Amino acid sequence: MEIIVPIKQVPETSNVKMDEKTGTMIREGVESIINPLDLYAIETAIRLKEQFCSEITIISMGPSKAIEAIKEAIAMGCDKGILLSDRKFAGSDTWATSYVLSQCIKKIGNFDLVLCGERATDGDTAQVGPGIASFLDLPISTFTSEIVRVEKDSIQVKRLVEGGYELLDIKLPAVLTVVKEISNPRLPTLKGKLKAKEIKIPIWGPQIIDAQDDCLGLNGSPTRVVKIFTQKISREGEKLIVKDEDGLNKAIDKIMNYLISKDII
Repeated sequence: MEIIVPIKQVPETSNVKMDEKTGTMIREGVESIINPLDLYAIETAIRLKEQFCSEITIISMGPSKAIEAIKEAIAMGCDKGILLSDRKFAGSDTWATSYVLSQCIKKIGNFDLVLCGERATDGDTAQVGPGIASFLDLPISTFTSEIVRVEKDSIQVKRLVEGGYELLDIKLPAVLTVVKEISNPRLPTLKGKLKAKEIKIPIWGPQIIDAQDDCLGLNGSPTRVVKIFTQKISREGEKLIVKDEDGLNKAIDKIMNYLISKDII
């Protein structure tokens, strides 16, 4: 079984700054980590590898420092990785990102399963996994909580839905997005770190994956961040200061009259 796991490097901190002109995240000077929800996809792939002698390819789209995330995944137990990096990719929305990742997967060619995290913590859209499936015209199970059975040409999964679970039989190749319930991610091992240190990660640009320039970056993104602003919460109220019993009675009367006027009591 050949497994591909798309991952994303995200800011480690929640104190993220945005570029008001472009509407994109400012990543320079911010410590980055593997998107925490992608770790569950990585762990799921490794467990399938241990069961079926699979080969796992990690792909990631981002700046050159995203190689660190790919190597961490290899240190956990994955086999190889590819970085998609080019200035033309900068500013891509979820549609353009899904397009680039799907073109990379097409270039890789031979695969049975694409495993994605539920969503990225910096964007929180959960759109890239389904976007990849759409571009590749593959069946997908989102919010997958368990892989029940794997056969030669199909996979049975349990999918988390409101009020319970769905049991799906899906033909391979397929795309799964997974939730935390599916596994507990392991830590990188010393042996894995030594392996990752020696592996050279190839960097692919638009030409290698046959990507169309008008589908890349800000210009190729159909969605736009039109305006960025910080919401201001203002609370206007009246402070009642009580100094004696008479003042207390007046304050109580005022509060009661207010609650009655608002139909609260």
